Amino acid sequence: YWVTSFILSSFLLSLSILIGQRVVTVQRGPLYRTEGSHVTLWCKVSGYQGPAEQNFQWSIYLPSAPEREVQIVSTVDPSFPYAIYTQRVRSRGIFVERLQGDAVLLHITELQDRDAGQYECHTPNTDERYFGSYSAKMNLSVIPDTLSASMAPQALTRMEGDAVELTCEVSKSTAQHTHLSVGWHLLQGGAGEHRAKEILTLSKDFILKPGPSYEQRFLEGDVQLHKVGNSTYKLVIRRVKPSDQGQLYCEAAEWIEDPDETWKDISCKQTEKTSLAVVSQGKACRSLSEGDTLQLTCVVGAPKNSSRHFKVIWLLNEMEVAKVDPHGVLIWEEGYQERAKLGQLRAFKPSNAVYVLSISEMGLEDKGTYQCSVSEMKTPGDLHSIQTNVSSGIQVNVKPVGYTVESSAGRGAAAVLVPWPWGAQGCVGGVAQGRTSVPMPRAVSSRAGLGLHATLSSRIATVTYGQSFELFCQVNASYTLEEVPASVRWLFQPSLPTGPFQELVRAFPSGTVVWGTAQPHLQGKAQLVKTDTSFRLHIHSALPANEGTYQCEVEVWRRNILPLGQPAASTSSNAVGIKVVLPESKLRVATQDSSVEIASGNAAIECRVVFAPKNSQFAVTWYLLPPLADAAPLQIVRASYSSILEYGSEFSSPAQKSRFLSQRVSSNTFQLQILSANLGDQGRYYCVVEEWLWLVDGWYKLGEGASGRTTLRFRLPGEQVFCSLCYWEGEEVTLPCRLQGALLPGTHLSATWFQVGSSGGDSCLLTLHHDGTVGYPQERLAGRLYLRRPSAGDFSLTLLSVERGDAGAYYCQLQEWQQQSEGKDWALETQTSLGLTFYFFFPSESTVLSRICSSPPLLNFILYLPLVLILFLALAGFCWYCKSRKNKKGNITGWMMELEGKEEVKKT
Repeated sequence: YWVTSFILSSFLLSLSILIGQRVVTVQRGPLYRTEGSHVTLWCKVSGYQGPAEQNFQWSIYLPSAPEREVQIVSTVDPSFPYAIYTQRVRSRGIFVERLQGDAVLLHITELQDRDAGQYECHTPNTDERYFGSYSAKMNLSVIPDTLSASMAPQALTRMEGDAVELTCEVSKSTAQHTHLSVGWHLLQGGAGEHRAKEILTLSKDFILKPGPSYEQRFLEGDVQLHKVGNSTYKLVIRRVKPSDQGQLYCEAAEWIEDPDETWKDISCKQTEKTSLAVVSQGKACRSLSEGDTLQLTCVVGAPKNSSRHFKVIWLLNEMEVAKVDPHGVLIWEEGYQERAKLGQLRAFKPSNAVYVLSISEMGLEDKGTYQCSVSEMKTPGDLHSIQTNVSSGIQVNVKPVGYTVESSAGRGAAAVLVPWPWGAQGCVGGVAQGRTSVPMPRAVSSRAGLGLHATLSSRIATVTYGQSFELFCQVNASYTLEEVPASVRWLFQPSLPTGPFQELVRAFPSGTVVWGTAQPHLQGKAQLVKTDTSFRLHIHSALPANEGTYQCEVEVWRRNILPLGQPAASTSSNAVGIKVVLPESKLRVATQDSSVEIASGNAAIECRVVFAPKNSQFAVTWYLLPPLADAAPLQIVRASYSSILEYGSEFSSPAQKSRFLSQRVSSNTFQLQILSANLGDQGRYYCVVEEWLWLVDGWYKLGEGASGRTTLRFRLPGEQVFCSLCYWEGEEVTLPCRLQGALLPGTHLSATWFQVGSSGGDSCLLTLHHDGTVGYPQERLAGRLYLRRPSAGDFSLTLLSVERGDAGAYYCQLQEWQQQSEGKDWALETQTSLGLTFYFFFPSESTVLSRICSSPPLLNFILYLPLVLILFLALAGFCWYCKSRKNKKGNITGWMMELEGKEEVKKT
């Protein structure tokens, strides 16, 4: 079908061109673009017979007046734009770019909300006769720009070979289906010469793409990008190089697919920049010539040193050269003051952790061993230090002019690191837990002819919480391991990688065991076992913190050849992943739907936990489902397991925070309190309960459950109920909704009709917007519903051909809108629901009873006939009783008179 249609349309287009029929085509819509973005719309004309350069005119039809043309810009007529566009056209905020004689682009440099509508491209006729099309239309929708990208700016200093991690938070809340791309860039160069290099990008198609200069390091695993959760993107650069120095930033873009199946970036955001300084380590011994320049860097390996105070002293052959006090004041020793005044000596402090000594025009007297001494002071004015450490020395040789030396470009650079007893992990030569971590060279088996290979395995890859597991590091070599000393180093990387592998534990040939800090609880629950050809790590009672990737590294020495600490060879095994499964959640939340009806005041929505273990803690998040169909749930407030409240973006204003409160009213019942509830709070509410449990080393989420929906509705005072007892299927029904009183000038009304379903949820049937457009959330009803609108305040709803599914209650909701000023958005002023409820009942079939019900006079006659008959019978009985009593009384009187007459006769 599509192939046939394409061939047919191509044939017709070609035919129209041959016979001279003009055809105007415009970019396919509808297009969705973000507010504030730069938008381009193309338009071209073909099949014309006039001059090669055609003219174009762009107009818009706004949703508020879809029949009215508003002229925007023309290539031929400067007076073409309407007044609301004149200034933007003059300032080139809106302009037309000519691609060629018969094709142009319409540019809108900063899209506004009012730019949404139907755009028309028109080409004035230049032919001898009118034949073909002279205009084409497309729709453009303007949506909010919800994309955000943020990264805390930092000033980082790393030694060459260290790792650096940067985190970028990216989020969006666009209603349309869009994709995200997140990339990291490096900005280098001096002022006005900045050049941005791409490091690594996660594309909109979820593909990782390294920049050209980082491709090899990406393949080697030294450059990584990890997505943590829904909105966190983490860049990891292992083994940094001096070429990584500069300003790093994160850039996020939001993409949408247009109707022509091409993807368009509709928003782009950059974060603040983090400066990275990479200090070269240099060599322990360096040779320079007279006149060369030497630069030494002293790095203090102490964490969180921005709030700590250090005094740094530069030493040459253990004699003081210069001193930088905690205030940053530089003091030269007497023998160096003159050279410092001439600019041959410089000492400065780029950051609180980095100190630099620079000597230009090196002389023979400058050779020797350089060191730096760092003292921590409690306050900048203290005379006595808390702790003092001295770096290792760097030997500098200075050759007379004419000697060939190792230095190139007449310059030398080196770095020394001052270890700190509570220093930062990961620093080369740093100290962890009071033990020196000596760097081991990674030698491959092709050194010294030693064939060494390690394989790591585990019997089980998935471990239940509390279960033990064991890792086997099998070593193969071309010799017996008992012949040489061997050590093993166990490494670990968490399931959510935050950097390179961390050292768990190291066992030396002498039997000494040094525990790392990667897993603090490991020392008391791990067992190390060594056999002839393997090493084993047994971990008892697995915790969630034990989940991750493990690796072993084996090192061997030759006896009597190399001193201890100098391995002859080392090998790293493959990586093995261990997954720790948490206990199964037994949480159950009540899922029955319910409703709450109030007249005014406060409302309380309940959420009940049916079952959960006694030692569990709960986090509760409350959501609102607005009455409109297909509306996304809105997060109201979340109460964490430690009762910390976090409000959603729609409810974060002070006014909303003061009205919506989450409370725990019993051990298993939570309430959402809505204070001073109003009609705008109507909708369906529900909660999501999370079960949290303390598992030795922290709190862990075991599971979650969602409650049933609770519908909140208002019972309006003076509510009227109209009951239609009998309606035939197929009949037409009109539900009245009329606003009494006059509207304020400039006020527009919108109306929405709702049906109350059998489950208690309100479904939206029809919405008349304040601009006059009508929306049908349920498309299947679009052909059976319409508003009568005989007057401005009449919003009566007519249902055509009613069905049994239409039975139920209905009500309408009116909203009043005001425009603050010309060109501004319309704002909601008031909202009210009319208290009219309608019930429909349909006869099941055409029976005698249904025919009676269908005729109101006959129905009334049948309903009132029994009452009339009863009254008539009662009246007749009463009359008969009275008549019989009267007759009986007359008989008694006659009998008495007759008896008295007989007595008189006897007497006589």
